[in-house]
Amino acid sequence: MSNLDRQASPTVCGGRGFVVAEPVRELLSPRRVQLGESTEVRRLLPNLGRRMVGAWAFVDHYGPDDIADEPGMQVPPHPHMGLQTVSWLHDGEVLHRDSLGSLQTIRPRELGLMTSGRAISHSEESPRVHARFLHGAQLWVALPGAHREVQPHFQHHTDLPEVTAPGLSATVILGALDGAVSPGTTYTPIVGADLTLARGAETRLPLEPDFEYAVLSMSGESAVDGVPVVPGSMLYLGCGRSELPLRAESDAGLLLLGGEPFEEEIVMWWNFIGRSQADIEQAREDWTSGARFGEVHGYAGNRLSAPDLPPTPLKPRGRVR
Repeated sequence: MSNLDRQASPTVCGGRGFVVAEPVRELLSPRRVQLGESTEVRRLLPNLGRRMVGAWAFVDHYGPDDIADEPGMQVPPHPHMGLQTVSWLHDGEVLHRDSLGSLQTIRPRELGLMTSGRAISHSEESPRVHARFLHGAQLWVALPGAHREVQPHFQHHTDLPEVTAPGLSATVILGALDGAVSPGTTYTPIVGADLTLARGAETRLPLEPDFEYAVLSMSGESAVDGVPVVPGSMLYLGCGRSELPLRAESDAGLLLLGGEPFEEEIVMWWNFIGRSQADIEQAREDWTSGARFGEVHGYAGNRLSAPDLPPTPLKPRGRVR
């Protein structure tokens, strides 16, 4: 998914200097962003207070939207570099096309994982004939420096491992949780899991003390470590936890995101992740000139134009403001 913010401002984030080394309960509120013609998203990362959770650098939550009489998601071809995109749905379908020639419909609880490496472009759209509701999350994972030039590729996994406990079912999207390992390719120690809680469930989820974590509420009423979370909000949890208490007041859906704190500082602007403003400037020039990012075939519309770069130079800000 693209960052369609026409006032995109470059930021530097990452590095261990601002990682919270002990458990915390920091509730993050979203910023509302219009995505295409008919989809509004709630942006949780980057946030005014926090920019990364492990290697997770971008989190959008959207829906549930009634698109029965609407075109639904319509995101024209756009570029990416230096990151992986994770498409995750609770309702609806998204048709993915990319410059490698991939054409794949992603459905609920299926993993669509695109690794941009040096350069890729893609589009995302609701199929012409689509389900009534669209509800999901789009996430980016920053690639570490050693893998920034990896060959771009796309993966689609329909059979993902699960962890269960009374009242809880956890689908492992990326990385590992309680011994269950996702087939998705990762480049840093990381975890992403979809948690389904039954009404009245009260359980504890095993965690890695060296990871930092956050939980995004997708639906329902639940409490994470005693903190009520409403759909579209995210609770940052810091590090140092070996387990996470969960309670559901109704049937509820959550996304658990975590990983080892990302060592490197990164510059993220528009749909690019680099290490310097020069990286971003070159990527923008290459997209504008038609070089490097390839072409997406089959999308009925023009590709996105890159916004103007800001007139001011980058100022490193770390993981938090």
